[in-house]
Amino acid sequence: MTSRDRMLALTVIVLWGLNFLAIRVGLDHLPPFFFAALRFAVIAVPVVLFVPRPAVRIRWILLYGTGFGMLQFAFLFTAMRVGMPTGLASLVLQSSAPFTVLLGAALLRERLRSVQIAGLVVAVAGIAIIGWNQFAHAALLPVLLTLAGGLSWALGNIGARQAGVETPGINPLHLTLWITAVPVLPLLALSFVWEGPDTGFRALAATFSGDGWPALVGLAYIVVLGTVVGSGVWTYLMSRYPAGSVAPLSLLVPVVGFTTAWAFLGETPAPASLIGGAVVIAGAFAATAGAKKTAAPRPDHVPDGLPARVDIADPKPLETAAR
Repeated sequence: MTSRDRMLALTVIVLWGLNFLAIRVGLDHLPPFFFAALRFAVIAVPVVLFVPRPAVRIRWILLYGTGFGMLQFAFLFTAMRVGMPTGLASLVLQSSAPFTVLLGAALLRERLRSVQIAGLVVAVAGIAIIGWNQFAHAALLPVLLTLAGGLSWALGNIGARQAGVETPGINPLHLTLWITAVPVLPLLALSFVWEGPDTGFRALAATFSGDGWPALVGLAYIVVLGTVVGSGVWTYLMSRYPAGSVAPLSLLVPVVGFTTAWAFLGETPAPASLIGGAVVIAGAFAATAGAKKTAAPRPDHVPDGLPARVDIADPKPLETAAR
């Protein structure tokens, strides 16, 4: 990975770490399914009207939008609404990294090395420690829901990866924007059935009061910085590098997540959760960092000034283009 792309990845890490604080603020005022639908709806409407659909197979847009968009946030928002601590949510959601490796091996035939298998075993052990600690405090359900969110994110990663492989010159921002159209109606349907036909709209109206404005600020952050900027850069990275070499970077998100949850919400994680978290990160890093790096197909033309893809074993051409 080039120096420029590493800096882009670190930017995503900070944005997504702060994203959990914005989610917590929003969930204090809005029901989870409606909140998740709203975050995508405010982007999807202008996108469908004004942004050209990327020239990729619709199956990859649907897979990316369903996994990364609909399922991940339906599970995550519900988990945080029913008691998942903000910092711990940022950690457990990074189970997407080993899930991505497993799905890459199962669906894309990416070869697993022995160090990756060992890392997966360690990561599962860490998740078991967290789960046991939460079960001891009668709070296992939020962990399971967050793990389901991590698996959904991994499914989305596979969709993004395949879209980039089949169409190397794809505009990653256009792809990211178009996946926001996928989750809106399913999430609104879930909100209608489980939360009530008018519950979300009444909660939204209340956010325009003197006490509800923080929810609007949180929504704006999630939409602009968390979704458009963060997911756009992530899609760009997933389309240029093997899934197993990008996924480990997300393991740094909990550092920001735990720090902001402690600083702004006063959350102090249990020692067992911290130990389990360290084990998860260590195992997931081994599982994903051990992935064999392969070069993606080289496109003849890349739009919007992005450098053409070259063999990542020789990063000098990319670094020159980045300057």
